[in-house]
Amino acid sequence: MQQMNVQNLMVELQTEMGMARAVDALNLTIQRGQTFALVGESGCGKSMTALALLRLLPDNALIQNGQVHVKETDIFQLSEVEMRRVRGRRISIIFQEPSSSLNPVMTIGDQILEVIGEHTNLNRAEAKASAIEWLVKVGLPEPERRFNNYPFELSGGQLQRVMIAIALAAEPDVLIADEPTTALDVTIQAQVLALLKSLQAERGMAMLLITHDLAVVSGMADQVALMYAGQIVEVAAAADFFLRPSHPYAKLLLQALPGADLRGRQLAAIQGTVPPLAHEFKACRFSLRCPYQEPHCLDQPIAMQSISATHQVRCIRANEISLQFLGLPPMSARPNAFSTDHSLLLSVRDLSVTYDLGGGFFSQHQKFEAVRHVNFDIHKGQTLALVGESGCGKTTIGKALLQLLAPQTRVQGQAILHGQDLFQLNRQDLSEARKHIQIIFQNPFASLNPRMRVHEILEEGMKSLHPEWNAEKRRADLELLLSQVGLRTDALERYPHEFSGGQRQRIAIARALAVKPKLIICDEPTSALDVSVQAQILNLLKELQDDLGVSYLFVTHNMGVVSYLADQLAVMHEGQIVEMGLAEEILNNPKDVYTKELLFSVPKLNQSWA
Repeated sequence: MQQMNVQNLMVELQTEMGMARAVDALNLTIQRGQTFALVGESGCGKSMTALALLRLLPDNALIQNGQVHVKETDIFQLSEVEMRRVRGRRISIIFQEPSSSLNPVMTIGDQILEVIGEHTNLNRAEAKASAIEWLVKVGLPEPERRFNNYPFELSGGQLQRVMIAIALAAEPDVLIADEPTTALDVTIQAQVLALLKSLQAERGMAMLLITHDLAVVSGMADQVALMYAGQIVEVAAAADFFLRPSHPYAKLLLQALPGADLRGRQLAAIQGTVPPLAHEFKACRFSLRCPYQEPHCLDQPIAMQSISATHQVRCIRANEISLQFLGLPPMSARPNAFSTDHSLLLSVRDLSVTYDLGGGFFSQHQKFEAVRHVNFDIHKGQTLALVGESGCGKTTIGKALLQLLAPQTRVQGQAILHGQDLFQLNRQDLSEARKHIQIIFQNPFASLNPRMRVHEILEEGMKSLHPEWNAEKRRADLELLLSQVGLRTDALERYPHEFSGGQRQRIAIARALAVKPKLIICDEPTSALDVSVQAQILNLLKELQDDLGVSYLFVTHNMGVVSYLADQLAVMHEGQIVEMGLAEEILNNPKDVYTKELLFSVPKLNQSWA
């Protein structure tokens, strides 16, 4: 039974470059109880598709054509009043960036109650019990206490869990999950995915899963559609997609995945960028990046063609390509200019961070020790990966090193960088130290000034920390940086809201790199990126490390990235490091019980297609 059917969906977007066709003649059908995965590079139109299906497009976007049926109802024919009854109950969404989707002046409990109250007949007490039960289901610790918290009091991963609880609270028929596990550690990710699967089994819920995590797709999806530049270029049953990827783009994505077997070598990143959607396409949209292109690919559009009853591809060489992997040249190891220089760069000793949570007029102040007696070293030209559940203190450590925590936070211990204790520096000396240590924030939407153009955002640190650089040098560096992180130079004149989540992440990475630091704190820097751009970024970070001796404190939950990039690995749990050592040794032979549980939860791509 069809739960959702989309026919010939066409969405256009007004931009400074003209009208852009963000979604072009998209067709998909999701059966009851089925998961349909929509994958593709950032900016290809995935999230715009999701917003169109809920009629939540921005003011500069317009649905030009198409029909969307949820069961028998064409939601494009409903009034806005009728549509409000559909959103949340018939069709719901988990947004990609919970911090920008949640109301900052409402408690998370009230935001869940708002959905339950709108779509059920439960009384206040029953609704509250249901809301707390959903917080338990999505794995939020201390749900009764968190019920009364505001969004700013929760970590990024905890906010994502709240967003999932809100989306599921009215038990919708169709769930659109836009990167639902992007900010979650692997244990909670496994828990949330298991929850979604169980709800599908119980209620027959259909799910449109938008993600760049191919391991999650291989474990969750029944059908897969690959999107590029507003078009679907391949659609197949999930097993067939991984066994016989038949579009060159699909094959390149699968070859871009990081892993221990590729350490010291460059990943197979796809060269170039997605073309601007305002461009008038007259041929195959992937042709300029395709190693299999023919003259025919460059002079006329390519239609979808069937290579089996359940497998369609937009490529004239699909049958030929499906039989083999692309003949890419072997990836050679790059010489490491700093292979013999791993002198100590940063030494952290007995670091503890305590938050003063405040209290009422008659109550005592509550204190919470987020980080407890943490010790680690980072050496020149090496990477220390920091992993653990959301809320365990990983991000707090990074912000503490840069003295970016709120005044009500007490930081104890030492962090010695170039012979100076970062916690003892005055304002002027701290500014000087920040030439050498920068951070890539987890949430690019919240960390980028919405009123500044990209070139102003990137130049801000350059002007402040390197006043000796003239305008000509700054501009040349910025254009090179954008190319390195996979963005076109026209991005310099645009504002953050004009980019997708993954593109904003690339801007945040470019900002950290702009001042040429010695140490970069990378807080989930690739979590919002598709695998091809992730490969570009990891190649760039590795090149900087090899050529300049840059070091990284890499906060992540992506164990593939850890196995590819990290030299040392530290596992955190409840504010403490429970296991630390060589990354390879811990990944292959963990000793701590929590580490074993963490590694067991990592989603794994079924590699039988290889």
